Amino acid sequence: MNMKPITEDDLQAYVDNALDAERHLEVSAFLEKNDQAARRIGSYRRDAEALRSALAPVAAEAVPSRLNLAHMIEAKGPAPGRRFASMAAAAVLLLAIGGSGGWLLKGFSMPSSEGVAALAQEASASYTVFSPDTVRPVEVRADGNTDLKQIASGVVGSAVAIPDLSKVGYRLMGGRVIPTSHGPGFMVMYDDDKGNRLVMLTRRMQVDQDKPMVASTQQDVHGWSWAENGMGYSLVGSLAPDRLHPIADAVRSQI
Repeated sequence: MNMKPITEDDLQAYVDNALDAERHLEVSAFLEKNDQAARRIGSYRRDAEALRSALAPVAAEAVPSRLNLAHMIEAKGPAPGRRFASMAAAAVLLLAIGGSGGWLLKGFSMPSSEGVAALAQEASASYTVFSPDTVRPVEVRADGNTDLKQIASGVVGSAVAIPDLSKVGYRLMGGRVIPTSHGPGFMVMYDDDKGNRLVMLTRRMQVDQDKPMVASTQQDVHGWSWAENGMGYSLVGSLAPDRLHPIADAVRSQI
């Protein structure tokens, strides 16, 4: 019997351990014979592990009290059976999300963010996950033959600048595609001769299409974010905001 072709859905399910045993073996055999696909799937798995590791403390946080099912019912008062069932289903869904991606729940315990505030959070999350990686912090290296600007522009659907920060002491390492809840973004990473790293995330903006530069802080990650002509930019790192600001100005001047 001929084996069904291995599709991208099969590969993604393989990363998520969502295949049945037989199909898992078929995909494993396929990857053993296809080095390029194996490297890509291996990278996806490392990224997933990095995300789980980075966000594990958030996943362990208690569910906010206002998402407690009993509190929700009390706040809404007596409800018909169907409404109760819907609320129960929603609560189960939230708890399920908490088990696999607890950082989503954290958004319910703080004001919802859009525009450059959301972009700053996404850039900070990218920095937290990828900047500590000593093996593959970027998917496409700047010293390779691939044009980062071309890839970035293809991802966001518009011309994207890749700033040169050599004059402020930072070398371009490369970049990678970053999926966000507001559409695809492209991340570029820089480092200096002391091992410090910076991340810049660029994506299209649905909100705050033109926004002056604003500061942000997510735990130990500081950043400056802004938007121009429908494109958003966020530069983040562990530098203090006053030290990061002139670097962000250098980025903005080139964009």
